[in-house]
Amino acid sequence: ANSHQAVEKNSGIAFCFFDQSGDFPVIHRLVLISTLLLVLFSLVVSAQAQAPTAADAAKIKDKLAELQKRVQKLKAGDVSPAQIADVEICAKAADWILRHSEFYKPAYVQQTLTVLDKGLARAADVESKKVAWGTQPGRSVLAYRSAVDESVQPYAISLPAGYDSKSTDRRPLHINLHGRNATITEASFFAEHDGKPAPADQTWIQLDVFGRTNNAYRWAGEADVFEALNDVKRRYRIDEKRIVLRGFSMGGAGAWHLGLHYPSLWCSVGPGAGFVDFHKHVNFKGELPPYQADALHIYNADDYALNLANVPTVGYGGENDPQLRAAQVMVEAAKQLGVPLKLLIGPGVEHKWHPDSLKEAMAFHAEHQARGRPGFPGLKDIRFVTHTLKYNSCEWLMGIEETIEPYRPSVVEGGKDDASGKLKIKTKNVSVLQIARDVADDIEIDGVTLPLGDAADGRLPGVFYEGGDGSWRVMSYDSSLSFPKNIDGRKRHNLQGPIDDAFMQPFVCVRGTDKPWSDSHAAWANWTLDRLQREFDKWLRGHVLVVDDKDVTPELMQSKNLILFGDPGSNSVLAKVLSRLPIQWTKDKLTVNGVEYDPASHGVPLINPNPINPRRYIVVNSGHTFHAEDFKNSNAWLFPRLGDIAVLKFAKDDGGFKEETVWAGFLDNNWQFPRAKR
Repeated sequence: ANSHQAVEKNSGIAFCFFDQSGDFPVIHRLVLISTLLLVLFSLVVSAQAQAPTAADAAKIKDKLAELQKRVQKLKAGDVSPAQIADVEICAKAADWILRHSEFYKPAYVQQTLTVLDKGLARAADVESKKVAWGTQPGRSVLAYRSAVDESVQPYAISLPAGYDSKSTDRRPLHINLHGRNATITEASFFAEHDGKPAPADQTWIQLDVFGRTNNAYRWAGEADVFEALNDVKRRYRIDEKRIVLRGFSMGGAGAWHLGLHYPSLWCSVGPGAGFVDFHKHVNFKGELPPYQADALHIYNADDYALNLANVPTVGYGGENDPQLRAAQVMVEAAKQLGVPLKLLIGPGVEHKWHPDSLKEAMAFHAEHQARGRPGFPGLKDIRFVTHTLKYNSCEWLMGIEETIEPYRPSVVEGGKDDASGKLKIKTKNVSVLQIARDVADDIEIDGVTLPLGDAADGRLPGVFYEGGDGSWRVMSYDSSLSFPKNIDGRKRHNLQGPIDDAFMQPFVCVRGTDKPWSDSHAAWANWTLDRLQREFDKWLRGHVLVVDDKDVTPELMQSKNLILFGDPGSNSVLAKVLSRLPIQWTKDKLTVNGVEYDPASHGVPLINPNPINPRRYIVVNSGHTFHAEDFKNSNAWLFPRLGDIAVLKFAKDDGGFKEETVWAGFLDNNWQFPRAKR
């Protein structure tokens, strides 16, 4: 059943049948059972990759080698990084489909040869200085180089009829998030988009995100959305007040997620048939341990329904699509909170758009696109909630900078009072926040009036306030200036954990090269690094960067999260920071929260601010805490499994290792073990 999502794109009914949680109405069962044989046939066909013939493989390898040589030549010359990326992505498309044997359909062989020819033609255009791709009406696949792992990643751009690259006018932008398709590759993405015409009625620029294949735009898939968006802004004149975010199925889940976590960025959001929670979506009947249950609050969109107050949103589901339930959950939450949400239901359809509903949804986006988001300071009143410092800003609320209790709702509500001219807000579970200075002269936080316009010497764009205990105060200029440096190594935005968060930012794996304290621990650590490399390459479409511990430079310390593998004997970087981590580690024992473990059979994956550079993470002996089976399964399974720190018992098993979680949990705001509650 886990392979059902291979056919989502071509068989929405199959997706509904296998992936929806909860009870099924009888009429739905009748509709779905009637197509079951066709669905099962589709599963068999679409899930099996076929190796290319020897002759075809030889053609691909020969053209790939030729294109890679051309790419290296371009890198050695005076060529713009954007043009190099647009050529190199063609080589990557062939490299990845070949190495991972992803020829799911007979057409994929020719598609791969075609994309290689495209790359060679682009290389020739660069060499002759006649680059025209991506500047004329129609659709093109372009690329950028990711800061996360230095890989090239594709996206599709669609320019409307009449587009003039020399015009100074700024265009609206639609960001479209695709649904899950287990047979998607870079080569098939090219075939779907590149060289195709834009729809006749399109007046905006459209960005179709690749999202590093299928991860519901989480983790590096989330970074992909924003890195692609930033590349589009560099190449095209985009009206940032008129950006529409929309998607269907997995793309709908992504639209709920990104739309409500970043509500100030979009003029409207359109999630279609996308999941919003974990338990009901996967029909999970068990009980997760607390460190996993808390982690669900990072992504469960229904926890962020209050943010609908800040962005116009239209949800959609087919009348006979069980995934309509997700939108209905959001409607009920919106009703209870008193925030707006428009819901469209496609009459008589399953997991697809009804044409009339699609027309109405696009009219909704057109209305709000024409209106645009308000200029600075943005909305007069906001109602904002977050469960993590990862997603911490909205309009003039520049950031909830620290919370009292992590993974619990932190709320800021209020706005500018016309009578007094004050900015009046109420907070919950907030201990430090930052407010845009130019909103008002004074601010009232939970009944305490403080200066805003001229606070902290009036020299920084944002004013920091600290309190949360009923007695708020303005942070001084010097304290405000040093706050982002995180000298005290506290939990802050993009430094809040859990372990998986480190892989959304630039990171490098650091391999120990000296003699380990424990050979068995070293073997497990090396296997863990190998697993990260394999899984990141396949499921997140990038080579993991690996350096030896002796080659870690001050520049790497400043620019990247360090993922350390080994023990203090083998890894000199780990040995250097060990005394400032919340564990004790000797040759004979690992001590975690007062409990001793044998390092010959136990490992401690953990995340902390890097003591040498507290604006970056270090991670010890861990990649992502979910693995290949979770990537193959429903995207709702891509949530953290180990919190900030865990104790794993490992043992050799069939050429690798099996792992048992002995203990796991979250650290407090000081990155220390929480004190036991009395």
